[in-house]
Formats: sequence, structure tokens, C-alpha cells
Amino acid sequence: MSARSRLSALLGRPARSGDDTVAATRTPQRPQGELVWIHVTGTARRSPLLRLGQRLAELRSGLALLYTSGPDVAPPPRLRGDAIWQPLPADTAAGAQGFLDHWAPDCCLWSGGAPRDDLLHAAAEKDVPLFLVDAAEEDLERRGMSWLPVLRRETLARFDAALARDAAAAQRLRRLGMPAESISVTGVLQEGSGPLPCDEDDLERFSTILAGRPVWLAAMTQPGEVPLVLQAHRAALRMAHRLLLILVPNHPVEGDTAAAALEAAELRFARWSERQIPDDATQVLLADTRGEMGLWYRLAPVTFVASSIEPGHGGRDPYEAAALGSAVIYGPNVSHHLDAYSRLVTAGAARMVTDAASLSSAVTNLTAPDRAAAMAEAAWSIVSAGAEVTDRITDLVLDTLDLGQAA
Repeated sequence: MSARSRLSALLGRPARSGDDTVAATRTPQRPQGELVWIHVTGTARRSPLLRLGQRLAELRSGLALLYTSGPDVAPPPRLRGDAIWQPLPADTAAGAQGFLDHWAPDCCLWSGGAPRDDLLHAAAEKDVPLFLVDAAEEDLERRGMSWLPVLRRETLARFDAALARDAAAAQRLRRLGMPAESISVTGVLQEGSGPLPCDEDDLERFSTILAGRPVWLAAMTQPGEVPLVLQAHRAALRMAHRLLLILVPNHPVEGDTAAAALEAAELRFARWSERQIPDDATQVLLADTRGEMGLWYRLAPVTFVASSIEPGHGGRDPYEAAALGSAVIYGPNVSHHLDAYSRLVTAGAARMVTDAASLSSAVTNLTAPDRAAAMAEAAWSIVSAGAEVTDRITDLVLDTLDLGQAA
């Protein structure tokens, strides 16, 4: 049984005809093993799709990711693991064939609308499973979708399934000729984050040591932000003298610089990289290690997500804190995660600060447990909504890859 026939059984509908052979690539640029191709349409979808790809790579050992986009979507500053970002090929039969021969994807997620007919036709001929994800009504009414009815139906028929944002998008897909049994309404694909892991023994130990103390976290601080954070902490200590700051530099190598700033500020601190344990007199825990953010987010009901006041860094992912029940404070320079912060602010789950005074005020305000809890609950609702759609697509892709291996 071909991979497409097995996939059709999974989706519960007849297979379409096509070549059962996936073209093998001889170019060394393609990573070995399975490769999922994810096409990004629109800047707003970039972060959610990157997170989706990251989730797939976490769950599938050796999986490589190929992202493509049009000229309106810029590549991200960094890509993790075996991830590659490429422009789409020329919209010709030869361009499509060359692209698919080169990359030989095992599965394609095409986001939004404006499908490329030559490319999708060639992918279908090569038996590449194709899924239209996050389909929105406005995508399906773009000028690029104004084809002759027969071309609409032929193009949409190449997709094995479509995941629509809402009932309106699903209805539009049906009117364009896609079979109802191929369409699912999943909701909007939004960036979310699964909970980061932590060492349970360390969590239990710190939870006991810090019991009853108000705690806040400054995560991923740039060296130029550390003095501002310490100034804010010193001011907040006047209102809550037992308040503890967990200070995490953006890179562990910046620990010495942060320690020097703490000494200059005459704040009593413990240094976790030297396995120093805070006591009742400790005012700051300098967490200059790597891979332990899951621990710090769990301990702190309030997080200042740094690399966001000093310009030029683009901010850091706020969903990591939100997924672990921490209220989010951030600075104005978050261009790399603007959509995420906008969603959190709209939900009342994040608060922006601009300087030491506003940061101190926000921290002092949120040390009241009920206020931090209200923000954290709003943040969780955003994160969990994004996670549900991501999980739905993740399951579909992993099932498809399993079917391909069994073919």
C-alpha cells in the first residue's frame, strides 16, 4: 500500500492517484532522514509555525525542518537544530520540480491561502502529503485566490486535509470545492509554549527554602540592563524587605559581570553557578547557569522578560514564563515576539515597563498574590489555546510520518 493510500485511510477518504515514489535527493544540502516542509504566509504566522516546528523536532528524533516563505516574510534571527529557511522557487513547473527533487519533503504544511499550483501539483505527483493549516476566510478571498473555478478545485484537491480557523473559513473551502470530510475547524494557530522541564529535587529544595518569601525573576538580562534591574529591586525592597530577585543573565558567561554589578550595588547575593544557596539575608540569587529556566519560572510568580528595555535584542519568548504560571513584565523593544506580547497585553496578562521606576512599581504591585495570579491565569488561557491547535497539527504530522515509514 502506498504512503498516500495509508494516509487516506488515516483521514477516512479515498486516495487520489499519483506517483508512489518520493524523489530522493542527491544534494548534500538536504539533512539526512525525515524532512517536514512548512510554508509560512504572513509575518503573524512566523512565530507560531516556528514553535510548531520546534515541537515536532522535540518529539521526532532526527527530524529536519524546511521553512519557506514569500518575500513579505523575513527569516527569523535564529533557527534551532536542523532547520533551514528558503524562499519559494520560481512559480514554474521546472522550478517546482527542481525544488522538490532537491528537498524531497516527507510532508508539507501550507499555511493560510494563495497556494502555488505548479508547486503543489508537482508535490502531489511525488506523493508528498499536503495539509492546508490555519486557513482563514480572508486568505481564501485574496486576489491570488481569484482563479477560474476549475483551477480552484484542482488546486484545493491536492491537499489531503485542511485545518480551518473557524466555521466561516470551512464554509469558504467547501464553496471552493474542497470535500467537507477533508476539512476540520481547529481554531487559530497561535504561538504557545509547552512547560520547560526542571530538576524536581532542586524545585523541592528551593520551594522549601523560599517558602513565604515574595520572589520575582529577571530573565535573560543583557549586561546593560542589569544596573536598571538592580535599581528597581532596591526600590522594591523598601516596600517588601524579604523580596528576593532571581537574576538570570542572557548568557552564563556574563555571570562575572552581573556579580560585579551586584557587589557595586551592595546587594547580598548567592551565586548558583557555585551552588551557593540563598538564606533569609540573601536579596538576590544570581542564576548564571544554562538550561534551568523551567526551575526559575516555577519559583517566581512574576517575571520580567528582559532583553527588552535595551534596544537591539528583540525581546525573548514570553510564553515560556506564561506556560509556567508567571505573570509577565516586559520592555518596549520586543520586535522578535511582537504578536505574542500583543496577545498577552490584550488579555491582561502582561505589563510593559520602560525604566527602573516603572519596573519597580510593577514588581511591587504584583507582589500581591491575587494580582499576579489574575495575570498568570489570563496568560495561561492564551498559552493553552495556542497549544491545543499546535498539538492537533503535531499529531497529524507525526501520524503521517509514521505511515510513511510503514509504507
